[in-house]
Amino acid sequence: MDRSEPKTCGQVPRADDHGRGRTFLVDPPGREQSYSSAFAPKLNHGDATILKVQHWLQATEGKGTNLAVLAARAGLEPRTFIRRFQKATGLTTSKYIQRLRVGKARELLQFTETPVERIAWDVRYRDASAFRKVFGRIVGLTPQEYRQRFSV
Repeated sequence: MDRSEPKTCGQVPRADDHGRGRTFLVDPPGREQSYSSAFAPKLNHGDATILKVQHWLQATEGKGTNLAVLAARAGLEPRTFIRRFQKATGLTTSKYIQRLRVGKARELLQFTETPVERIAWDVRYRDASAFRKVFGRIVGLTPQEYRQRFSV
């Protein structure tokens, strides 16, 4: 199904239904996010150089990274690294790192009572409001809503 088309479920009310409780639900596009699914990076792309950088990013949780550092780790020129990274992972480096950081934040929200502002700082966001915006865009919930729904 095309993501721009709404999903429907239920039954379409018919003219002869006479209010017997048949329903028609429209689920607009853009609401198909899975709140509880973790970021699962693409690792089976066959580019060993990029895979090495992905493992390093995972181990360091994306801390202290910039394009020059990533390209140097890969032994590639920055433009070549950007092109190969996006081809291999399907994401830009910044989106990839955002997803790693949000994944760590989800873990902290779920298993600790650490304040959101501190979690934002721990996952390398200097501005808690920027963190909330990125978190909401990726997860579909605010950090507070996520914590309320999934904390143990």
